[in-house]
Amino acid sequence: MSTIHELRRILGTCRTLAVVGLSPQWHRPSYFAAKYMQEHGYRIVPINPSAPEILGRRSYPSVTAAAEAGEQIDIVDCFRKSADIPPIAEEAIAIGAKCLWMQIGVVDEGSAAKARSAGLDVVMDRCVKIEHARLFGGLNWAGVNTKVISARRPQQLFY
Repeated sequence: MSTIHELRRILGTCRTLAVVGLSPQWHRPSYFAAKYMQEHGYRIVPINPSAPEILGRRSYPSVTAAAEAGEQIDIVDCFRKSADIPPIAEEAIAIGAKCLWMQIGVVDEGSAAKARSAGLDVVMDRCVKIEHARLFGGLNWAGVNTKVISARRPQQLFY
């Protein structure tokens, strides 16, 4: 389990995230988290073989392909199911990433142990956006800034 100090160190020093499974659809959690991190000064490297570009950045089919194209990657952020993690962890180790980050609900102890033994920090079952907001002051009541101040719940979506 990662401590607050470890999470703060990781998010404070690692500024480039390869987001594996980043969706081009704005309403998906991966897009929302990546956009938030991008807006807070992090460089996002999209990893999605079916999209040519996401968030204004070239998308790559794999972490290895991104590294071969010259992308420096600090954190490999996994928006994939737990069963898909082993080859992603291998890629993170092979390219020299500093951290393997598995999103909420994603746990793979075997890959975590392998990554740790290779010198990577490992975070499991946590959201990079939520942790950044919690530790660096961006978390609001609902976790998002709607820019609407009201005690009443909207009857319809405001977008």
